Amino acid sequence: MGTIRQVQITFDCAEPERVARFWCEVLGYEVPPAPPGFASWAEFDASLPAERQGAAFACADPSGVGPRLFFQRVPEGKVVKNRVHVDVRVGTGLVGQERLAALETERDRLIALGASHFQTLYADEYNESCIVMQDVEGNEFCLD
Repeated sequence: MGTIRQVQITFDCAEPERVARFWCEVLGYEVPPAPPGFASWAEFDASLPAERQGAAFACADPSGVGPRLFFQRVPEGKVVKNRVHVDVRVGTGLVGQERLAALETERDRLIALGASHFQTLYADEYNESCIVMQDVEGNEFCLD
């Protein structure tokens, strides 16, 4: 078996484009160009059968380093805590109050984009501080 070279993270959600555009803002990702022959994703989406319109959306790291994010519409809502979540690494290399201040600044920026603050976990003898957030559809992620 060869080495896996790329991964994609897939989100189940009710509104794929809305959630994708939120994550674009969080991570500095971009929506890729529309498929050949279409001037926009809206034009491409309109070409699909009615039941497939708005069913999926994606975004990608413009540098090509981070994973592609794919968002797919599912009929059921979120009912339990995520078993896998995204850690947004905004405090790397920072400790104590300097780290907490960086996390809180990012928390405030993301709340303005529609995220929710769930819990702040303060530093203890084993771990540095982190902040647990929820995206626009309630998916948990951490500011780390």
